Amino acid sequence: MVCGIVGVVIFVGGVLGGVSGVAPTKTFAPGESITVAVDPADKPAVYVATNTAVNYECQISGGSGQAKLAKTSGSQTVTAGGVVWEQILVINAPSKGDYQLTCTNQETAGVKYGVGKPVLSAAGGIAGGAAALFLIPGAGILVAIIATIVVLMRRSSARKRLAVGG
Repeated sequence: MVCGIVGVVIFVGGVLGGVSGVAPTKTFAPGESITVAVDPADKPAVYVATNTAVNYECQISGGSGQAKLAKTSGSQTVTAGGVVWEQILVINAPSKGDYQLTCTNQETAGVKYGVGKPVLSAAGGIAGGAAALFLIPGAGILVAIIATIVVLMRRSSARKRLAVGG
């Protein structure tokens, strides 16, 4: 029972941690230029939050090499704090460094941009949580079975000793 509860808690933590780790940590308005510390190993992504379709244009400069922005295929979204973020670009940078990122759009709708990790990076936290959901309760059941066998064997040998000595 306790292992089942622990498994569920770790599963929920893995899912929530995976999703919250993806959501943009740095947000900015259209036309605003922000400095983003980019580590290619993190595979940073650019997100947009808006209620309507927008035609956006983003540019990146600076750093120690020429970074490029690449469109993402399909529609990948994450919801954090009641805001739905859609991943629109990934940042391909040759090396670590501080880069200036600017995104603009022609529409006057309420638009926010943000930088975070790509949606697919949440898969690790979710997979780890799912593994915990099954492995921890399974380990608990295995320990219970082994403990039951040990107790039954000890009782059996204790009865045999009492029967011989009695």
